[in-house]
Amino acid sequence: MKYKGIPTCQSWDGEGSRPNWTRYGCETLQDGDNITCQCSHLTFFAILLTPLNETIPSSDLNTLTIITQVGCGLSMFFLAIVLFTHFLLRRTKASMSTMILIHLVSAMFLLNLTFLINNYVAKIKNSVGCKIIAALMHYFMLATFTWFAAQAFHLCLQLHTGGKILIHRYILKVSIISWVLPSLVGIVLLSVGKYGEQIIHTDNTENNVAMCWITDNNIHFIVNIGYYVLVFLFTFTTFIIILSWLFCLRRTKGAEVKMSSNSKNILTILGLCCMLGITWGFAFFAYGVLRIPSYYIFTVLNSFQGFFLFIYYYNTSHSEETNNGMSTNSNSTTTLKTSLGSYDNPYNNQPGKKIKP
Repeated sequence: MKYKGIPTCQSWDGEGSRPNWTRYGCETLQDGDNITCQCSHLTFFAILLTPLNETIPSSDLNTLTIITQVGCGLSMFFLAIVLFTHFLLRRTKASMSTMILIHLVSAMFLLNLTFLINNYVAKIKNSVGCKIIAALMHYFMLATFTWFAAQAFHLCLQLHTGGKILIHRYILKVSIISWVLPSLVGIVLLSVGKYGEQIIHTDNTENNVAMCWITDNNIHFIVNIGYYVLVFLFTFTTFIIILSWLFCLRRTKGAEVKMSSNSKNILTILGLCCMLGITWGFAFFAYGVLRIPSYYIFTVLNSFQGFFLFIYYYNTSHSEETNNGMSTNSNSTTTLKTSLGSYDNPYNNQPGKKIKP
């Protein structure tokens, strides 16, 4: 292709009803007659579990980017409120369940933070900085996955022990495993040079986007997608067990079940899905004709996940403080504390069966 003048790459900034093209964040690479564009704008959240070197339509990339910006920003705001409330305003001692939830909130907050910072680091074209931010973002993503599994393990253990966990230094042991194990993976990948600049391809090469991420597709499949598959199988099985337990408890013969509102039922199920990371499973459907719809569902649910966890934390904390102020001879409180600890559920007001010692 022959041209006159100086070629420049531009991208649509996503503002206005008509395309508003800007050179900001775009780099023009010229090699003889070949011209390559690289734009380092913020990308969409689903890229974390998307196979590398996938091509996505430019219009969908812009829309998903806007959703991610709003979702991650909103999630960070509400996750920060959760952390502020827990460490500075909490009036009662936190239960084990709440402490594990706070660890998950911390990991998710740092994941959103590094994801948003990734955009600015990619712009400065510093290879060392790009590798570091990629490693940090990868570490917090793996830590988030591990805390999903820790949540599932804790729920199963509560059901098995009737809500009385007697393991010595239980929270400390879970914390060491959940925070240290992902760091070992990140250190190994950083030492062998598997982090760097990754190009997200679109149907229009002028809108290609650069980000700091894993550069080896095989590593991405094994470490990220493979690890999440294992976590998903465990957490989804736990989710089914918990739902089955709730429905069985509700239908127990002789129990006078007090029906709760549909909105609270939905809130409980949504809270469990967020705590166990089940919403990340939509990445499994990102193939063929379902690829783009899955990107949208994944991006909306997971970039707003912090907001959903804030709502769930508020309800469980309020319920926990209320239960602590109630009389110990209350059947509903006894049932809740000996079943799922402080986790709120739509059946927590029903009379429970006496648990044999």
